[in-house]
Amino acid sequence: MALRDEIVTRSGIVYFTLVIVAVAIIVRILILQTVQHGKWSAMSEKFVYKTAEMPANRGDILAHDGRLLASSVPYYTIYMDTRSTGMSAKTWSNGINGLSAGLTKLLGERSAAGWKSVITEARKRGDRYFLIKRRVDYETLKKLRELPIFREGQYKGGLVAQAENRRILPNSELAARTIGYLNLGDKGTEVGIEGSFDKDLAGKNGVVIKQRLTGGDWITVDVAGSVEAKDGNDVVTTIDIDLQDVASSALMTQLKKHNAQHGCAIVMEVATGDIRAIANLEQDDNGNYHESYNYAIAESTEPGSTFKLPSIMAALEDGVIDTGDIVDTGNGTIKFYNKVIRDTREEGYGKLTVKEVFEKSSNVGTSKLITEHYKNNPKAFIDRLYAMKLNEKLDIQLKGEGVPLIRYPGDKLWSGLSLPMMSHGYEVQMTPLQILTFYNAVANDGRMMKPRFVTAIMRNGTVLKRYEPDVIINSIASRSTIKKAKKMMEGVVEHGTATNLKNSNYKIAGKTGTAQIAMGKSGYRSGSRVSYQASFAGYFPAENPLYSCIVVVNAPSNGVYYGNVVAGSVFKEISDKIYATNFFRDYRNAANSNNKPSAPEAGNGYREDINEVLREFDVRYKRTSNEDWVATRESGDTIRLVGLSFKKGLVPDVRGMSLRDAVYLLENSGYRVKYNGKGRVLRQSPAHGARFVEGQIVSLELNM
Repeated sequence: MALRDEIVTRSGIVYFTLVIVAVAIIVRILILQTVQHGKWSAMSEKFVYKTAEMPANRGDILAHDGRLLASSVPYYTIYMDTRSTGMSAKTWSNGINGLSAGLTKLLGERSAAGWKSVITEARKRGDRYFLIKRRVDYETLKKLRELPIFREGQYKGGLVAQAENRRILPNSELAARTIGYLNLGDKGTEVGIEGSFDKDLAGKNGVVIKQRLTGGDWITVDVAGSVEAKDGNDVVTTIDIDLQDVASSALMTQLKKHNAQHGCAIVMEVATGDIRAIANLEQDDNGNYHESYNYAIAESTEPGSTFKLPSIMAALEDGVIDTGDIVDTGNGTIKFYNKVIRDTREEGYGKLTVKEVFEKSSNVGTSKLITEHYKNNPKAFIDRLYAMKLNEKLDIQLKGEGVPLIRYPGDKLWSGLSLPMMSHGYEVQMTPLQILTFYNAVANDGRMMKPRFVTAIMRNGTVLKRYEPDVIINSIASRSTIKKAKKMMEGVVEHGTATNLKNSNYKIAGKTGTAQIAMGKSGYRSGSRVSYQASFAGYFPAENPLYSCIVVVNAPSNGVYYGNVVAGSVFKEISDKIYATNFFRDYRNAANSNNKPSAPEAGNGYREDINEVLREFDVRYKRTSNEDWVATRESGDTIRLVGLSFKKGLVPDVRGMSLRDAVYLLENSGYRVKYNGKGRVLRQSPAHGARFVEGQIVSLELNM
């Protein structure tokens, strides 16, 4: 009996223990499903699912005519989900050989047998995220999607393509520093248009749901929790790619010729202040030149003789001198306290008019004039410079503008030498853009325009915000002073220090500058070494100014350092090419159009369509090619059809085509198309023949 009771007791204990455990489990389940549901859902999310940012496509930076300056190129990392839930055994067995052969053809790296082996092994392991290839372009991705198995899509065929964008400059280093870049690391570097307009370009990132797979990889899954990214807006700049190419090329040639340390060139439209070209080139340790720093807007230095224009204009405006007044420059030297100021002509210029002082760029004459008339009231001279806004930053649209320095009497470093030194461009500091803005104001009859780099923010061809031309001051001086300043600058080229820029086609007005560069505590000389900065600022054509330009070359080291030779040559090459491009064309077209019979404009496009149109209008034409796509050329009253050939990997030429033909050609070549306007294609960006990544946007501008 005792044994039986013991067995019953023990059984009861086990029973009740099991009941208690069962109840505890049930209670625990209830707690997990109710009280701690949120906690464990979050834990599940952390280890099985997670949310990640879906980067927005950054907007494009465009030239003034819509051509691309900077864009984001899509690349793809290709994975294969070898155990995709929708992939049937039949799909696998029937397609693996064709898939392997296709991968060999498109990607190489392995033989067909090699691809089959590694993919089969991955399938045996159950890999859900097997890496096929990184950095695949859009055209290759399209072809991969046509391969066996992959053509079934992500869930039935296991093809997973993760996009990533890479910022590119289609025009290489043209205006690269002004276009800029972002480096959002610890220091958060923001440069140029990319940095200054980041909020417009960046867009808004979306949210994507990712699932954790065996092995630790994460795969994007299509669930309702994902939020689409909002792509960034496009920024339209004032840059003219053709003028930028001219400026960069001309500057590069002179920098190489004179082995200069660095230089910059800026082209500004007189009426609006639009920056049409801005080139910055610096020599690296290997002797090559690159855009590495924006000297044009950021480097504030002593400008030298280009500052003589505001100095003499200040005295003209105050009425203390006139251009016909005589100044005795003597033997070319003058001493102020312990400082001797010299002219470049060793024997001096003798007696000169004020106009000739400017034309000959006489340091002696300029310092003598300003000191004589302002030594008892230096504040009047500085106040006049301040009234012309020379002491203020331009508040341009880009970050990093250098600070101008024009000391005021009574400042810590003001001395008896300040007036004579400032008069010819020392003891003052200005950036090339600030100097150019002043010269541009003279060309613009006194109206000073704020330099403009960006004209609009756009989205899908619609203008969201427009930046209009901005006037800093309506007149920097009286009409009389402006008129005299223009005559003096024309005289510099006609019979002054820049006669090498004179030509018979159009007039240039401007001023040369040659300044010694200060070397810290050692002053302007380090041992026997003196470093120079050569510059030329002006505008053209002088009689009706359309463009102003400044060129600054720093530290030319081949023995030639004068502004007219080093910088003036760059200015003239730029102005010659701009003048020929913009003015001569219209003149020639007008001259050649006098009552000459010509065939109607037929455009370019698909040959059979053009043939049909020409036959319909009874226009004579001559076919010189059997190509499907042709360009039309006028030959008197006859149209010649010239074949167009397109090379893989190069952007096709669609200018002159209808939008339908242009879109057909470009999209079948793997490009995406963005357009504005109506009619035929007037311009395209990138230009035809450029090497370009498929899948990127080609912008078209149409006109009737």
